[in-house]
Amino acid sequence: MAPAIAKPLLSDLVAQSGQVPSSHIRPVGDRPDLDNVDHESGAGIPVIDLKQLDGPDRRKVVEAIGSACETDGFFMVKNHGIPEEVVEGMLRVAREFFHMPESERLKCYSDDPKKAIRLSTSFNVRTEKVSNWRDFLRLHCYPLESFIDQWPSNPPSFRQVVGTYSREARALALRLLEAISESLGLERGHMVSAMGRQAQHMAVNYYPPCPQPELTYGLPGHKDPNAITLLLQDGVSGLQVQRNGRWVAVNPVPDALVINIGDQIQALSNDRYKSVLHRVIVNSESERISVPTFYCPSPDAVIAPAGALVDGALHPLAYRPFTYQAYYDEFWNMGLQSASCLDRFRPNDQAV
Repeated sequence: MAPAIAKPLLSDLVAQSGQVPSSHIRPVGDRPDLDNVDHESGAGIPVIDLKQLDGPDRRKVVEAIGSACETDGFFMVKNHGIPEEVVEGMLRVAREFFHMPESERLKCYSDDPKKAIRLSTSFNVRTEKVSNWRDFLRLHCYPLESFIDQWPSNPPSFRQVVGTYSREARALALRLLEAISESLGLERGHMVSAMGRQAQHMAVNYYPPCPQPELTYGLPGHKDPNAITLLLQDGVSGLQVQRNGRWVAVNPVPDALVINIGDQIQALSNDRYKSVLHRVIVNSESERISVPTFYCPSPDAVIAPAGALVDGALHPLAYRPFTYQAYYDEFWNMGLQSASCLDRFRPNDQAV
């Protein structure tokens, strides 16, 4: 009998074997301690109502966003302005994509991280020693007209549905960046301007049920390298955020999106706002879909805080100026780990 051909995607590999492959089993000291997680609602992240962000109570909403960025690095938003049917359409077409036959999905497959549009698995299969329990479709989204024709053409509604969602997500990201600028005492357009021509991409993540979730991660603890992330998730829990040294479950809230600050806002705020460790755990019962939108500076944007945020002894310059391309290359070479890539960009007299 001919040997079985290795499946490049996790979902097909699991469907074939029904087991956790050895390639996905973490060393004993690097496994999720699923019994040592805070699940109480009081330990969760702030929920901010954006209804008045463009109304008379804008100041209060801006202050709430600033407080969440400073103390949590994560918050949820409701009344965010993305229509319910757009959100539901995005989740529906994501599920349809990952339920297509293997041969159809593999038309998009690549393990080349430089490709703007690709279906792959784990994080970086070329360099990592242990794989993560995830398949994902990576899509560059801005400018939309530069990329949409390269997106999958199946399911038939994919480009129209995902294109609409990506436009809405970008509009929300810009509103949040304006509020973050104001919360720091800067001009409303400062953060957007500091990011140059800007870039946007998303990952459509698929986490299959895992026979032994205690052995592996959907994604291990890491911080996001971009400016701001907008996370759409289905009703299945999986995201966890580190707070005071403990992992806190961020359970889905109906009609809310999860927002987190990435490393570039930490640098642009001169360390006032924090990019926070987070991870994804998996479960044995249900598949999980999540769609993070990553809003980024353009590769040639020089990342440096506004002069008003640098103040000699009280607030010295936290990081030497760098281009986003240089930062992203460094992040990608590091891989997903708990150490902060930003520490590599400290001024020489502050190097960690």
